[in-house]
Amino acid sequence: MSQAPTNQFKFDEQGLLPAVIQDWLDGTVLMLGYMNQEAIAKTLATKTVHFWSRSRKMLWEKGETSGHKLHVKELFIDCDQDTILVKAQPVGPTCHTGERACFFSRLDEQGRIAEQKTQDAFGGIFEGVLRTIQDRRANPQAGSYTTKLFEGGHDKILKKVAEEAGEVLLASKGGKKEEIVYEVADLFFHTFMVLGYHGVALQEIYQELGKRFGKSGLRSEK
Repeated sequence: MSQAPTNQFKFDEQGLLPAVIQDWLDGTVLMLGYMNQEAIAKTLATKTVHFWSRSRKMLWEKGETSGHKLHVKELFIDCDQDTILVKAQPVGPTCHTGERACFFSRLDEQGRIAEQKTQDAFGGIFEGVLRTIQDRRANPQAGSYTTKLFEGGHDKILKKVAEEAGEVLLASKGGKKEEIVYEVADLFFHTFMVLGYHGVALQEIYQELGKRFGKSGLRSEK
């Protein structure tokens, strides 16, 4: 197997680079590993993530025993050429604990590790908004706008989606960027209410979009 042209990379004294693995669909940081020149070359050749184990002193493929592999979409190097970013499609949970990603423990203001697991590090603002919506449905709160919408039922939620879609149209016709931003944010929120009502995860939406854009490997392009 030919070696990757890694002579421009700045390996540490052990010949390693940290590699951050990111879910290509929603940006979740799945894990951190280390790659040497051989691991980089193997990752590029096989399109599945390979690391160098610092404890076992050997090359290994992520998921080689569990089946929870990481299929490579794109690789990037940072501005200092000393850290790799891999955008990947995970098969099953990435963390050996069975969690989707390794970063599920929060640090409090004193730097202590919280005992309760959290998914707040997963995804971005969209996931955070949907988690709040789902929490309001499971744990209604007095005075909460989200709770009131759920109490109004399915039809009230759908009515708001239709109203906000109309507001987006009017904002777009008006041509004022700040109004478009405001109304689209409203439409997104109320659309997320529909997802929360039906228990649809954003990952399912991302996967569908991935199929349509031909990067997921799940649907051939027409």
